[in-house]
Amino acid sequence: MTITTTRRFTLEEYHRLTEIGFFHEDERVELIRGEVMQMAAKGTAHTTCCRNLLRELAKLVAGRAELQCQDPITLPSSSEPEPDFAIVRSTTDNYLSAHPTPKDVLLVIEIADSSLNYDQQIKIPLYAEAGIIDYWIFNLVAQHLECYSEPYEELTGNFAYSVKRIFQPHQVVMLPGFVDLSLDLSRVFPQITP
Repeated sequence: MTITTTRRFTLEEYHRLTEIGFFHEDERVELIRGEVMQMAAKGTAHTTCCRNLLRELAKLVAGRAELQCQDPITLPSSSEPEPDFAIVRSTTDNYLSAHPTPKDVLLVIEIADSSLNYDQQIKIPLYAEAGIIDYWIFNLVAQHLECYSEPYEELTGNFAYSVKRIFQPHQVVMLPGFVDLSLDLSRVFPQITP
């Protein structure tokens, strides 16, 4: 019998591999609990939703926070995911000295079609453990927005969110951390026209 083990990397080792060009520039990877994970390819619905969200969120948070698109956030669990979007607090150095950490993050957003199970089963406990207060999944399979909030630790030691709200594509949702900002989902979800 052959026993195999997975090689886990620290954040420093992962950054060094990136610096020396170990990963091809077009290779989409992220570090999750010390493991280098290949990110799923994006379909046309994912790309369209991403483009729509970029347009709408950029208008909403301009001058009030920073909007990241598929850029790293550093988590304490030897993880550096690259969510589709993160709204983070503005800093004087614009995160030149380090990627945003949980204390900087106002909202994390993933767009999910082929990655739905991964975003629900791996990312929910990952973000909840890190103390990310609000996590959204644009579920393109079911055509709704899943809004998770209030992270907590279960008796088993697993992490989850105690609140899950579902919004339909014709609804408007308030943007966490901004009492005066709302997002019209009809401007975000991909619409197929005849």
